[in-house]
Amino acid sequence: MATIRDVAREAGVSTSTVSHVINRTRYVAPDTVRQVRDAIERLGYAPSEIARALKIRRTHTIGMIVPSSANPFFGEVLRGVEDGCYAHGYSLILCNSDDRTERLLSYLNALRSKRIDGLLVITGNSNPDGLDRLVALPDDLPLLLLDAPAHDGVGVVAAASREGGRLAARFLAGRGFRRIACIGGPEDHPRAGERLAGFREGLHDLGLDTLMVCHAALDVGAGQAAMARLLRADVRPDAVFCCNDLLAIGALSAAFHFGVDVPEALSVMGYDDIGIAAYTAPPLSTVRQPASAIGRTAADILIGHLEQDLPIPPTTLLQPLLIDRRSVGRAPEGTRS
Repeated sequence: MATIRDVAREAGVSTSTVSHVINRTRYVAPDTVRQVRDAIERLGYAPSEIARALKIRRTHTIGMIVPSSANPFFGEVLRGVEDGCYAHGYSLILCNSDDRTERLLSYLNALRSKRIDGLLVITGNSNPDGLDRLVALPDDLPLLLLDAPAHDGVGVVAAASREGGRLAARFLAGRGFRRIACIGGPEDHPRAGERLAGFREGLHDLGLDTLMVCHAALDVGAGQAAMARLLRADVRPDAVFCCNDLLAIGALSAAFHFGVDVPEALSVMGYDDIGIAAYTAPPLSTVRQPASAIGRTAADILIGHLEQDLPIPPTTLLQPLLIDRRSVGRAPEGTRS
C-alpha cells in the first residue's frame, strides 16, 4: 500500500507539500498540485480520512436534513447539493426528518457526533420548535436553510415564492380567465402561503379576486380531493392554480374522472416544475422553481464559508420562471369581462 512518502518521492516534493495539497491547508502552486495529484492517482494512494480529520479538525463532510427525499422537488434540490459537494471534494450525509421535530433534532445530534463541517436543512412545514433549536446552534457549526422564508440569525437560500405566485396570476389573467380558484397547501406552510399570497396580490393588481381557495396537504391525493370539491361547487372555476405540481397532478386526475376536458373546459396550473410535469396528460403548465440551482448555490455558499471564510448572506433568492405547456388554454369569449 502506497504511503505519503511514496507520493512525495513520485512527485518530487516534500511530504509536507503532499499533506498541504491533500488537506488544502496552505497555498501550493497549481503545477505542483497537479504533480501531486497525478502521483496519487498513479500510486493509488488513499489517505486515512480519520487521520486527516484528527489533524486538521475537519472531515470535509456536509450534513443535510430534508422532510423527505422521495418528494420530487426535494430530490432535485438534493441533486444540486450533491453536485456542489462533489465539485468541492466534500461528502454528504443525508437524513430524512419526515417533517417531525423530534426526528430532526435526533438527526441533528447524530450528525454533530459525526463531526460534520456544516449543515443544510429543508424544514418542510412551519416548525417553530425545530427552527428555534437550529438557529440556536453553536457558531462552530455553520448552517443554511433551503427553501425557507427569511429567518433572523441564519442564512436562507430559496426561490422568490411570492413573485412566482404573481407570475401565475398574470399568466392566467392574461389568458382571459376570471373565475380562478386556488388549491393551496396547508395553512401553516410558509412557502405555499407565500405563493398563494403572491397569487392573490397579482390578481388584486389586475382588479380580480380568487373565486375559491381550498387548503390541502401537498400531495396528489389531496389535490384530487380538492379539485373534486371545486368541480361540485355551484359555480365552477374556469382555471385552477395549484401551489405545487403534485396538487396539480391530482387536480388533472379529478378532472378526468369528472369528464372535464383540460384545457378546453378547465385550465390547471402547477408550481415547481418537477420532472414528471412535462409528461402529464396534458403536459402541465407551471412555475419552475430552480430546485437544483437552490441546492448547488447552498452548497457553494456553505463550502465557500468553510474554505475561504466567506460570509453567509442572510437571504439568497433565485428567480422562478413561467413554463407554458398545454394544461392552460384560453377562457371562452363569453366568460371574459
